Amino acid sequence: MPESNRASQRPIQFYYRGEIRQAAGLPNTRTVLQHLREDLHCTGTKEGCAEGDCGACTVVVGELRGERLELKTVNSCIQFLPTLDGRALFTVEDLKQADGCLHPVQQAMVECHGSQCGFCTPGFVMSLWGLYLKHDKDGIEPSRREIDDALSGNLCRCTGYRPIVDAARRMGRLPAVAFDREQVSEALRGLRREEPLAVTHDGQTFHAPRTLAQLAALRSELPRARILAGSTDVGLWVTKHMRELGDIIYIGQVEELRAMRAADGFLEIGAGVSLEQAYGEINAYYPQELSELWQRFASMPVRNAGTLGGNVANGSPIGDSMPWLIALGARIVLYGVNGRREMALEDFYIAYQKSALQPDEVVQSVRIPLPREGVKLRVYKLSKRFDQDISAVCAAFAFTLDDGRVKEARMCYGGMAATPKRAAGAEAVLNGKAWSEDNVRAAMAAMAQDYAPLSDMRASSAYRLRTAQNLLYRYWLETRPEAPLAPGAVRAFAVAAT
Repeated sequence: MPESNRASQRPIQFYYRGEIRQAAGLPNTRTVLQHLREDLHCTGTKEGCAEGDCGACTVVVGELRGERLELKTVNSCIQFLPTLDGRALFTVEDLKQADGCLHPVQQAMVECHGSQCGFCTPGFVMSLWGLYLKHDKDGIEPSRREIDDALSGNLCRCTGYRPIVDAARRMGRLPAVAFDREQVSEALRGLRREEPLAVTHDGQTFHAPRTLAQLAALRSELPRARILAGSTDVGLWVTKHMRELGDIIYIGQVEELRAMRAADGFLEIGAGVSLEQAYGEINAYYPQELSELWQRFASMPVRNAGTLGGNVANGSPIGDSMPWLIALGARIVLYGVNGRREMALEDFYIAYQKSALQPDEVVQSVRIPLPREGVKLRVYKLSKRFDQDISAVCAAFAFTLDDGRVKEARMCYGGMAATPKRAAGAEAVLNGKAWSEDNVRAAMAAMAQDYAPLSDMRASSAYRLRTAQNLLYRYWLETRPEAPLAPGAVRAFAVAAT
């Protein structure tokens, strides 16, 4: 490996409770939660589910992007300790004031009776603190949607949530407590490193390259190494499946993969951009079409940690990003030591958990078409719960309509096949035809040849096929030439699988 790519074998360094901490000699898959509770003996952060669902382990992680301090809530139970290198960690212990008083977030929880058994409370407090920091300078009370988003990853079996929502409104009305961003930023400047990180334990190495070239060289040298982005899926392989990951290549420090830019009719989003940031940027172009899916895509801590590139590379048949990306005609960019190649996203998926990615390649970015004249996008998600639930069916439609006729029909479903899959037969029925109810019903019938969905805990095969057909009908209701319904006029309800 070239000298400029040489990794530094040194302790993991991060900022916590006002000082720089070091960690060495620990397994590379030791979680942040384990390190807090078992090594640092900071037991305010709790373990509930160990899979990023309950939120009892919620912490806030800070990092410098340029000279701006970026703070986000994440689930510490599925984040590996080496990912903290060069970053700041905040837990419920940090909220204690110098005079011993409670932070306004904690005080509001007390005053509004937001805690009963108390086990989930530290996680709620940290989620609320993350929300508090968004408005600590402007003094604006968070909206109900902001509150719901902030708390979407926290579960409570005692309070029924109303008192906690009341606390979210109350916290900004109490005497403010300032957060010293500059002190944290200064500490993180001192932790900046140009060289990539490598941490070896028990013969397994955690690599954190800093540049795309370093990443490609590592991938070529270690084609069997596990690529790690947000750890929202891979983390569970360790905490639930007890798997050994071997060598790990972490892409979270590669700045080139965290860029977003709009050019030539596409929005290009790097593979390292978080789901929250990616959906926020995409929503600026498709605000009516994707706003609800953005809110319902997992929880805030999962969206803060997970990446769009990781979601696409994973290619889960029940993932919510792929259907609308494929319907729009998105493209995926792959990168390796031999250069860059690009293909239609729908061609990337070959079979269940099998893609066109070569052993020496990584996903570099996703290219998403910007809004085009005549293209009507709609995305619908059916699940048992509104928040933080996996889809039974996710449907996306992006038809090009012209003067009451279908110039090009593109529809893609998740939850209906082994991969995200277009309804080719139904599309063929509609292409070049009038956008009419009769033709839509003919396409609905044709979908029985396009899909043979499975039955599982989320939905039966019959339910999936029927609702997939009905979602096409709903799309027609919202886009038909005569008296179309506005996006969202037909609400997307959480539908119980039968």
